[in-house]
Amino acid sequence: MDLAFNAEELAFQTEVRDWIAVNMPPEVAEESRRSRSSHVSKERLLQWQKKLAGKGWLCPNWPKEHGGTGWNSTQKFIFEMEMARADSPYLSSFSIKMVAPVLMKYGSEAQKKRFLPKIAAAEELWCQGYSEPGSGSDLASLRTRAERHGDHYIVNGQKIWTTNAHWADWMFCLVRTSNEGKRQEGISFLLIDMKAPGIKVDPIYLADGTRTPMRHEVNQVFFTDVKVPVENRVGEENKGWTYAKYLLEFERGGQAHGPRLRKAFRHLRELAHSQLDGSEPLSGNAHWREKMAALEMEIDAIEMNELIFYSNLKTGDAPGSMASIVKMRGTEVGQKITELAVEAVGWYGAPFTELRNVDSNVVPVGGAYVDDVAPRYFNQRKTTIYGGSSEVQRNVLAKAMLGL
Repeated sequence: MDLAFNAEELAFQTEVRDWIAVNMPPEVAEESRRSRSSHVSKERLLQWQKKLAGKGWLCPNWPKEHGGTGWNSTQKFIFEMEMARADSPYLSSFSIKMVAPVLMKYGSEAQKKRFLPKIAAAEELWCQGYSEPGSGSDLASLRTRAERHGDHYIVNGQKIWTTNAHWADWMFCLVRTSNEGKRQEGISFLLIDMKAPGIKVDPIYLADGTRTPMRHEVNQVFFTDVKVPVENRVGEENKGWTYAKYLLEFERGGQAHGPRLRKAFRHLRELAHSQLDGSEPLSGNAHWREKMAALEMEIDAIEMNELIFYSNLKTGDAPGSMASIVKMRGTEVGQKITELAVEAVGWYGAPFTELRNVDSNVVPVGGAYVDDVAPRYFNQRKTTIYGGSSEVQRNVLAKAMLGL
């Protein structure tokens, strides 16, 4: 099996790398580099997404008829690799990789015409209204209620852990429209304007130290008599669980982990060269090198699985079980990298503080970027929970692939 890029793919890689080098705003790259999780402010995100949209590269996984690139699976992987290499922030996955595929498959023509062009032009951003207090991995137990009154639903309830709800324009939201039959059979999928009266967004501050207004990531969202037009329901009433499961396949496998893990691994290697083990660099320690070798092999395996994932998408297949494999292993290995980074910097990781945000002028203790290690470690704890915890993914795989 020849895993090397051919001449055409190498030329494409050069094209992507050169364009990003010219067009990536340095302030966007720096904010992404210093971010706890490669997410940036709305201003910086839109600044970069609009450049990509202008080039026609914002939605590489979309069909060409909706504004996609027409790239094959290898080209998509190369693009993700070069984006990670250039310290690109994560793009709006909720918009591009989650709600968009659902609209393409299940949305009405009016919904496709209204929402897809706005997403492709980076004019509207989305957030996800799934989890609730007490309804996370057991999502079917959700209680946010939508009662129909003529041509509108009236929505009441609460969502939690809602990433970027504080600056999203729209939310795709699961709501309960019936209590009859199985819990999954009474759920509907609504598109909710975040400017609608009755919506209240409160920030949730995480253990990574982020306390600056508008720089936090997650929120809780309260709905009090929020009116949502029936025309904003995707598909049939009480069939939202079907659309939600389809979306989860893209949430779990839609983010390319390999390129980001590879970049983080390179950073970890640089840390090991700069940190001392006694009087010698940590990178020379035999036990440390053994850990790094094992970690690099895990990243290789993830990249192989992601190429299979992209190949499935290329043929029009849904991601299926491969999405659970990619999500589970990608997030777990990502956590391993942050754990080794904390081990590498030792006590220099301890004095991190909320003052050390991307725009801070506080001098770090222990060298450049050392103070980012602990915040990234704490932020990464959530990755094996959201989108379906690793335990849930193992149950999914046991059922789907082993018949257990």
